[in-house]
Amino acid sequence: MPERLFQDELLLPRPRAEVFPFFAEARNLEKLTPPWLKFEVLTPGTIEMKRGALIEYRIHVHGVPIRWRTEIASWEPPIRFIDRQLRGPYRLWHHTHIFEERGDSTLCRDEVRYWPRGGALIDRLFVRRDVEAIFAFRRKMLLELFPPRGAAR
Repeated sequence: MPERLFQDELLLPRPRAEVFPFFAEARNLEKLTPPWLKFEVLTPGTIEMKRGALIEYRIHVHGVPIRWRTEIASWEPPIRFIDRQLRGPYRLWHHTHIFEERGDSTLCRDEVRYWPRGGALIDRLFVRRDVEAIFAFRRKMLLELFPPRGAAR
């Protein structure tokens, strides 16, 4: 299967010991997802993040509601984890989250291997722009959630 690669990184001015636990709470994804996606976690109760954990979501892609099921394929706190789509809008979605210490800061790196339904044309027309906009929103929110020490929130 062909695939596309999206990579992003953000240096957060907070230690990894503060940043990683935020990502270890699955429901925090709602805070990092743009409102236009109308994202909601459907899995009831507490979600224990670990290898093999399954998480159900609902999103709206260009107004169309879609259920998304993710599996945590790798769980290596506080260094990295991988989620992969089992059911959802993509033929392939494999998202690696990496957290590297940089002094008192954390470099958050994302690598997403994906392939949209509809292939390269749909990627060029819609999907790549959507992915870039989603991660731009995510960066903005993370910088608000993890400001430099002593900065007003």
